[in-house]
Amino acid sequence: MSRISRRAFLSSVLPAAAAVQIVPRYIVAASGQTPPSERVNVAIVGVGGRGWASVEGLRHENFTAFCEVDLVRGEQALRTFPNVPVYSDYRRMFDEREKEIDAVAVCTPDHTHAVISLEAIRRGKHLFCEKPLAHTVHEVRTLMKAAAEHDVVTQLGNQGHSFGDIRRFCEWVWDGAIGQVHTVHAGCNNSYSRVGQLGQLNERPPVPDTLDWDLWLGPVQERAYHPMYVPGKWRGWSAFGSGIIGDWICHVVDPVFWALDLGAPETVQAEVDGYDPKQHGETFPGAVRVTYTFGSKGSRGPVTLHWYSGGKRMPRPDGLPEGQNVPDIGATVLGERGGIVYGSHGAGGLRIFPEEQMQAYKQPEPTLPRVPGHHQDFLDAIRSGKKAGSDFAYGGPLTELALLGIIGMRFPGQRLEWDSRAVRFANHPEANRWLQSAYRDGWAL
Repeated sequence: MSRISRRAFLSSVLPAAAAVQIVPRYIVAASGQTPPSERVNVAIVGVGGRGWASVEGLRHENFTAFCEVDLVRGEQALRTFPNVPVYSDYRRMFDEREKEIDAVAVCTPDHTHAVISLEAIRRGKHLFCEKPLAHTVHEVRTLMKAAAEHDVVTQLGNQGHSFGDIRRFCEWVWDGAIGQVHTVHAGCNNSYSRVGQLGQLNERPPVPDTLDWDLWLGPVQERAYHPMYVPGKWRGWSAFGSGIIGDWICHVVDPVFWALDLGAPETVQAEVDGYDPKQHGETFPGAVRVTYTFGSKGSRGPVTLHWYSGGKRMPRPDGLPEGQNVPDIGATVLGERGGIVYGSHGAGGLRIFPEEQMQAYKQPEPTLPRVPGHHQDFLDAIRSGKKAGSDFAYGGPLTELALLGIIGMRFPGQRLEWDSRAVRFANHPEANRWLQSAYRDGWAL
């Protein structure tokens, strides 16, 4: 089958270029949009799937380039903004458009976050990167170091960090609403496990004409295309994604990570069901519980965090009102005097329990600033020269929780002792080899 040219595909899906209109500044300002002279010049890498959220969140800025290797996946953005130049290779995009770009949004699968983000940072571009920040701990540390050295504004795409409820949660915890927090149960009832589908990988159909498979693979070791990878199913495969834990921990654990200043765990231990890492290592377990322990820090005592997904479910805590279930995606936070329950994305459905304690609680005055949205917080930081709320100094360690948990799944039942300063497991040399991935030839950080 002959491959359809990129030009032919784009001309078939995109309407004729619309006439350019220059709108007076006072009209734009009155509409609540940013005047053209103050807009940030943005390039987006990966405009399909999660990338569309960044297209929407940044649409009032000036798009200078889109990069997309899957033209069908990115079709909505390409149709909506027909005048934006489109590239398949982000490196060529940077080479040709570098002077026109102020900021970059990276919305690609996890395995390409680091190489694209590092290229943007090294060129001095402000960076918004979808969560999880990277695919390995080594990549996370490299991005954190580069962002600090190049002094660029960064933002992890855990959108709930800019919601009002997460800020209320922090204020309640700091106010002593439930006393000292000692235990957190958090998780997501879903599973991205593909254990039952591993046999289907033996048959390899041809690559679709509208997908550049080589560029989609990026730094990952070469393998044949399969529709169980692309589009959108890559999260369940360990070469590309980070499973449920990588998809959700940066949302669900964010409130307690912030409020309790958790930082790095001291130990990590995973329990899995129906999963043999040697046989099933290409994917993730269907039932997981990962236990993290954190030592005392500042005025708080030690904290134990349990993460659950798939077939392993969060326990129902004492004191939760009759008829109220633990959230399918969310957490229960237990303190010396009661608990707090919240849902996904930054503490939605925030309640203290028992209920009489919620009714009697006098909420404190807000101490944390409220922000208009996650992309807007990123843009405001660029314009003001300040830090965004979930910059890489914060989002990097949050991402590491997921990545350490994934390593724990490869050694189920074993208690791994994490030395964050040395970036190694002090008691498990074999686990240390999973802190970094080997890139294929032609790719490097």
